[in-house]
Amino acid sequence: MALDSLSERMASAARELQQQHDPGATLRSAAHLTLTNLSGCDSVGISIVHRDGRVETDACTDDRAARADQLQYEIGEGPCLDAVWQEQTTHTPDLMLDARWPRWGPQVAAETGLRSVLAFQLFTTEDTLGALNVYSSQVDAFTLEDREDGLALAAHVAIAVSSAARIQQLNQAMDTRTVIAQATGIVMERFDLDGARAFQVLSRLSSRSERKLRDVAAEVVETRRFPDPDQAEPSGVGGGRRA
Repeated sequence: MALDSLSERMASAARELQQQHDPGATLRSAAHLTLTNLSGCDSVGISIVHRDGRVETDACTDDRAARADQLQYEIGEGPCLDAVWQEQTTHTPDLMLDARWPRWGPQVAAETGLRSVLAFQLFTTEDTLGALNVYSSQVDAFTLEDREDGLALAAHVAIAVSSAARIQQLNQAMDTRTVIAQATGIVMERFDLDGARAFQVLSRLSSRSERKLRDVAAEVVETRRFPDPDQAEPSGVGGGRRA
């Protein structure tokens, strides 16, 4: 059955996004869902704010969207940046004539042939994640309905991306705890130490080698050897099991 109403299309998009548990896969799905759900849309890019403050395009449907986004980062102006940092929705019917972006608009039109744009801020109650950037090669391509649909879709995208990121962080934390526990067990067996002292050996290796504890533990688990045998000498932490 065809999905004609806004509610049906948004519900279908939300279900598809929630099936993804990896942020990258979620973003790629979101880009293609936007392309198929907004009638005036020709290209989509999704810009994400990274922890160091950089804004990068982490998913796009084609090279035109990627280039349009990249020019914004290089020039320092454009609807994507406005949506990320200022406006919930940014719209222009003609990039060539918009005085807000006097350098970006004409250049992106000349290089890519894109002429109109919608940009939606991706945010949750806790964070601003980035922007959903929707481009068209037609002047004045987006209707009021497209803007409303895009705003609803952007809300679903933000929730799905945030959820996928939390799941990934949880899985990574669980993996980290597992590998550290495995390495601790190897140290306990090798040097006849209790758990606390074996963990101290790993921590000491991490500190002296200026590497993350997880990386040191992973090397111990994989190779059954220590990165530097002298640093793993248990005498520095007391040696032997307690009586």
